[in-house]
Amino acid sequence: MNLAATLAPTAYWYLARGTGAVALVLLTGSVVLGIVGSVRFAAPRWPRFAIDTVHRDLSLLVLVVLAIHVITSILDGFAPITLLDGVVPFATPYRPLWMGLGTLAFDLLLAIAITSLVRRRLGYRAWRAIHWLAYASWPVAVLHGLGTGSDIKQWWMLGLTVACIVAVLVAVWARLAHVSGEHAGLRAPATALAVITPIGLAIFTLAGPLQQGWARRAGTPKSLLGRPGPAASPGGAVSPPAGSSALPASFTATLGGAVSESQASGGAVVNLAMRVSGQVRGRLRVRIGGVPIGAGGGLSMTGSQVDLALAGRPSVLQGQIAALQGEDFDARLSDAAGTTVDVRAQLQIDSQTNTVTGILSGSRVS
Repeated sequence: MNLAATLAPTAYWYLARGTGAVALVLLTGSVVLGIVGSVRFAAPRWPRFAIDTVHRDLSLLVLVVLAIHVITSILDGFAPITLLDGVVPFATPYRPLWMGLGTLAFDLLLAIAITSLVRRRLGYRAWRAIHWLAYASWPVAVLHGLGTGSDIKQWWMLGLTVACIVAVLVAVWARLAHVSGEHAGLRAPATALAVITPIGLAIFTLAGPLQQGWARRAGTPKSLLGRPGPAASPGGAVSPPAGSSALPASFTATLGGAVSESQASGGAVVNLAMRVSGQVRGRLRVRIGGVPIGAGGGLSMTGSQVDLALAGRPSVLQGQIAALQGEDFDARLSDAAGTTVDVRAQLQIDSQTNTVTGILSGSRVS
């Protein structure tokens, strides 16, 4: 195993974000097929059993993608999410309501999959009643994505969410148009629900997740908000507060945080998570992988990753350590906007308390 491959803190984050978006699309497709599958207007080349087969396979794929989404969110390590939080709703200290809704949606889908395996023993009526949970899981999953998704302010994620909502609404209207006489009484309440749901979601999104300071109001722990700095997203990115100044040509700041070490195949990984305060504010995250040096401690570095997320910067400055001397290091960092910064960190690590303090100095290269 290459130690350097374990150092990039954004790899799991990107995978968690991607699988979250894919799961929403797949779940929407499954719900749409479930709604319109009961409408007997399919062409001969799309018989009922074919639609049911696609619907079943798509639902199973949703569970697989959701499992990957949960696991990668845990492995990312930025937010305090555990495996228990992935199955027990509202137990996590990180955005408990919104993360709990995601867990609840996963549990509902898991219950459907398990009962489908014992459908013959359970009986059709009981299974059918439980199967309706799939429809309940969809709005719960949408709320989870809106409440805790790190990309919800991005146009593409908003567009994707709107497209999923429209797809379900179209399916509902198609189903209502084919309601038989014996179920005609359900048409009015179902129509009202189909109208109220998107309006409610739109009001919530505009008044909540799209507003400044949502990370704090959503329940992000203060330690992750980096006060008096900006609010951090699940992947470690920092949302700049209104009125933040641009990155100066040169700066000096103080560092303070925690250090931890984990074992890896062939060596170890040292993780430093620090708050940055002073002329610039934000968070600095450093991961160093290496092999032990003798019995006296220390590592011979084989890989590194440095992420500097600052208030006023829409993207994270990232790079690797260029020179490591004891507890001090030099690194060149850059972001998606083309900004490049040379930084030097002079650290003091207390192995007794697992804390780290120090000074960070930097200068813009471009």
